[in-house]
Parts: sequence; structure tokens; C-alpha cells
Amino acid sequence: MSHANARLTVHGRRLIVQRHQQGWKQAHIAAAMGVSRKCVATWISRHAAEGEGGLANRSSRPRTSPRRTAPEVEEAVLRARVTDREGPDVLGPKVGVPARTVSRILRRHQMPYLRELDPMTGEVIRSSKQSAERYERDYPGELVHMDVKKLGKIPDGGGWRAHGLAATQAAKGKRDKIGYDYVHSLIDDYSRLGYSEVLPDEKGPTCADFLERAAAYFAAQGITVIERVMTDNAFAYRHSADMKR
Repeated sequence: MSHANARLTVHGRRLIVQRHQQGWKQAHIAAAMGVSRKCVATWISRHAAEGEGGLANRSSRPRTSPRRTAPEVEEAVLRARVTDREGPDVLGPKVGVPARTVSRILRRHQMPYLRELDPMTGEVIRSSKQSAERYERDYPGELVHMDVKKLGKIPDGGGWRAHGLAATQAAKGKRDKIGYDYVHSLIDDYSRLGYSEVLPDEKGPTCADFLERAAAYFAAQGITVIERVMTDNAFAYRHSADMKR
């Protein structure tokens, strides 16, 4: 069953169907998109049977859950959590269910973690580390994320993982510095389609040329218009005159 965190979005599933309609073999579609042949066959057959609606997300919840904890037991767990403010390892023996079951019940009912509560009153005093809402743009090209990752080059013959840290440090002063590689990436927010290149620097002209090549790649995949580009800490991306041209 498909779900909100599936490897393919609706756009990716539609791309499978489009490529199949263009005459691609299912094995070639699977290899190009990094999924299994069974996944490709599933979406092709579902689209044939249900049309566009067959590509939408569906709940992964089973129709029946005969082994689910009884409601009265869940209520007992929740009452014990509010009263005792203890973790699953303590509440489990008190209520008579495994600690893992207690954890699942607390998460199912969205009970706050103990670290978020005031130990004296039990009131929530700290915000959650995870956002309660996830966002996704409405269509491909509406927003793309652009970033660069600076990575130290690996010397010829291998680095410290191959020869050991001591041997690498001993030879460190005997060779010239080899510098860094810069991995530039562009990812579409809606479809999660990505494009990356390893380039020698992160200067303005390099970043601007990369964006043009990435946009051309996106256009070849069906994303012909990029409306907005978002980046965070790459200075050249945000302030370079070449990027603004």
C-alpha cells in the first residue's frame, strides 16, 4: 500500500506510467528511477484499473487488527501515565503489559514525552523537537532546494581509513595539500527529483553555471519551469551577481 512517506510521490508514479506509455520496458523504468520492478508493475496495473485516482496515496492501516490492545487497557495505560508520570519500563509492570506496548499506546494517543513535561506539575513546558506539520509544494518546479557540500579530497592510494591514522599523520607533512571537492545539488521540493555535480569551488560563476545545467536536466525530466530557488548557507548562491543575472 502507498503512504505519505513512500519512495515515490504521485508525480513519480505518474512518470512511471508516462514512460510505460512511451514504450519503455518495465525493467528500464525501474533502473532509471531506482525502484524495484514490482513497484513499477504495481503502479502501471493500478493506473490501468483505476486511472489517475489509482496513483493517489492510500492508508497503510490494515482492515482489521485482531491483536490490538483492548481499549480499557489503553485507558489504564494513559491514566497511569498522567498519574505517575513514569516511563514505559515502570508503567508496563504496573498495568500488566509489555513496555513496548506502553510505548506504542503513548505514541498512538500523542502523549508528550517526559522530557517535555514539568516534573512537578506534569504540564508541557518544552516544545517538541519535531514539527507537527510536514509541507510539500503543490506541483513540480514550484520550489527547488539548492545547496553545496564541501568535502575533503581523498589522496591517491587512500586516506587514514585505508592506512591507519598514525601512518597518515606521519606522512601528512610530506605531501602537498590536496584541497576540497564541492558537491552542488538541486532538489525539487514536490517530486524530490535531484541533480548533483562535483565541482572545484563554490564561487558565483560556478554556482550559476551549475544552476543552468541542473535546470536543463530538470527540463529533460518534464519540469520545464522553476519558479523559486531556496538555499541556506551558501554565500555565493545568495549574494553572487552571477546568480542574480
